[in-house]
Amino acid sequence: MQVRVGAVGGRVIAALALAAVLGGCAESADDDGKKGASASPATKDGAAGAASGGTIGAAGSACELPVSFTVAKDWKAKAVDGDAELSKSSPGSDDDLSGAVAEALLRQGPVTAACEIDAKPAGNIGFLRVWTGRTGDADAGGVLRQFVAAEDNTSKAKYRSFKTGGGVSGVEVEYLYTSKLLEETKKESAFAVSTPDGPVVLHLGGMDTEEHEAMRPAYDLAKRTLKLA
Repeated sequence: MQVRVGAVGGRVIAALALAAVLGGCAESADDDGKKGASASPATKDGAAGAASGGTIGAAGSACELPVSFTVAKDWKAKAVDGDAELSKSSPGSDDDLSGAVAEALLRQGPVTAACEIDAKPAGNIGFLRVWTGRTGDADAGGVLRQFVAAEDNTSKAKYRSFKTGGGVSGVEVEYLYTSKLLEETKKESAFAVSTPDGPVVLHLGGMDTEEHEAMRPAYDLAKRTLKLA
């Protein structure tokens, strides 16, 4: 089951557990002074109308990734070292709950959390999250299906192939996620691409479908501008 949470690094386990219980209704992120998305003049990028807030992915940016893409204006990017966090809280340690919660927060199917981009500074509640996998997992469609399958209570998944503006081929999915705790269903979107350094998944959730749709231009901007780093 996928659990929503804000900036993972530095959080105490109680906060992680609370995020797991809430299942995404109280998404938040720390403002700890880490470097956000690189600043650049805000410009309109394409028909979707999302203003550019800079580019991440390249060496020296807020999140160093196998791909680079433009983030929307005022969205704050923060790197997450999922592998390092998991190694600190591995099951079998003194705190098994810590390991279980970290596993739920930081790994989904074959990919691990690498970056989260917070919409709150732009006035929305939600995140665009980036997940990365191991070299050799070349099938973007297979990785994306495993990603969705690892999130319990999903339905009506619709997959399609596409190509980014940077010429990278990928697979996209739109689906519904139902929270048993909240008894609510909301729309989510994700896409996956293959790179020489392993697969990359970008996922957009949101507190509810209305928030998801409000944040969709930022997701489309990332997809349209994505290229290999």
